[in-house]
Amino acid sequence: MTLRELLSPTRALKTATESILLTWKEIANLFGLSQDIYVNPLHRPLSKPVTAILIGAGHRGNIYADYSFIRPDEVNIVGIAEPNAVRNGRFARKHDIPAANRFYDWEDVFKREKFADAVIIATPDNLHFEPCMKALECGYDVLLEKPAAPTEEQCRIILETAKNYGRIVSVCHVLRYSPYFRQLKQILDAKTIGEIISVQHLEPIEYVHMTHSYVRGNWRNSKQTSPIILAKSCHDTDILRWLINEPSRYVQCFGGLSWFKQENAPEGSTERCTDGCAVEGECPFSAIQIYLRDKKRLYVFDLPEDTGKWNKIILRNLFNTNYGRCVYRMDNDQPDHLTVNIQFEKNITAAFSMEAFTSYEGRCTRVMGTKGDIVGNMETYTITDFKTGRETSWSLKTDYHGGGDHRLMQDWVQAVGHQDAQVLSSTIDVSVESHLMAFAAERSRLNKTIEPVMLNK
Repeated sequence: MTLRELLSPTRALKTATESILLTWKEIANLFGLSQDIYVNPLHRPLSKPVTAILIGAGHRGNIYADYSFIRPDEVNIVGIAEPNAVRNGRFARKHDIPAANRFYDWEDVFKREKFADAVIIATPDNLHFEPCMKALECGYDVLLEKPAAPTEEQCRIILETAKNYGRIVSVCHVLRYSPYFRQLKQILDAKTIGEIISVQHLEPIEYVHMTHSYVRGNWRNSKQTSPIILAKSCHDTDILRWLINEPSRYVQCFGGLSWFKQENAPEGSTERCTDGCAVEGECPFSAIQIYLRDKKRLYVFDLPEDTGKWNKIILRNLFNTNYGRCVYRMDNDQPDHLTVNIQFEKNITAAFSMEAFTSYEGRCTRVMGTKGDIVGNMETYTITDFKTGRETSWSLKTDYHGGGDHRLMQDWVQAVGHQDAQVLSSTIDVSVESHLMAFAAERSRLNKTIEPVMLNK
């Protein structure tokens, strides 16, 4: 072969990047993928709707239960257990729950003879384990809000108990059902960028979400609920395990609580934002700004339909609940930033960051393969082919949790209706592994060690 032939443009690597913007349909055709990312060959018609009882009628519980309005032929909500009288009554009216099937204590559900196929557990983290165990003992299948339980021992017990009773337990790893991650999974499984070598993954919590849930809110103290790597980011350990599709082996974690502490309280600040705080007007974490002026995250206040009453109720909550307290004067201990390094089988590595101080939410992912790389941010993707230099991009728009909440419900209903756990994208076995990764990360952070992920004990 001559030098002229070797330098021929038809043989040479392109030096100028060729950029193409396509739809997912065109991407699927280009790479030989399925255009419908939700096709599940295990789905089939149900002979009757699955009946379910909701335990915990908060924000997440209502989202899952509302699937019954979209597909009443698939699921029917027949009972409610919720200690908050306003939420209990509101949910019962919305779903036409008879008085006999309304409970204020979850334990009372299981004092009755079994009256549904399954239960949906959407209680606070420290109230996941006991209702789940009782449900399994009483013969119910379970949809369990993440995290499955706040301790490693309890997670292992749930897994063992579900197997012993032959019951279905699905943990709400809803990101697996979002268009963003479904498309990414297809791209990687098809070896479009070759073999996976490494992944970088970012979870930007967003500063308002951080202060609302993990500084002022119910998840602010890890000893009372669960570590933030578990409470918030077991979604992400699960996603990394799913995308890489290899067992995790070792975890190393750095990070901690840097900013939301007493010593960082500005001069002139007060115990509550409503106490005449001298810096309230310039504080980005002001409860008055977030809840009263901007009307964000209001679902915690159980507001009535009459919006004319909202300001009075919001103010009353700011004067009397943790949501009105100064972010620098709480009993919070959750880290506001984490960096987690994970080693998987085949020497595949992943670097995961959880960050509170961002102006945006969502996830950002970079996957490095042997033939190319791919970059995504929940709304756009770009694949770059090493050989040709071609960049192929597409965009997508999704709703809360990336469109995954009701897709999760669809799979769970199918699994319960046909008594087939394999319908689920994430069985309880795989879910527990992602939790073990999170527990290992927390041990590493606290002990400054590299921790093994002990899948079997």
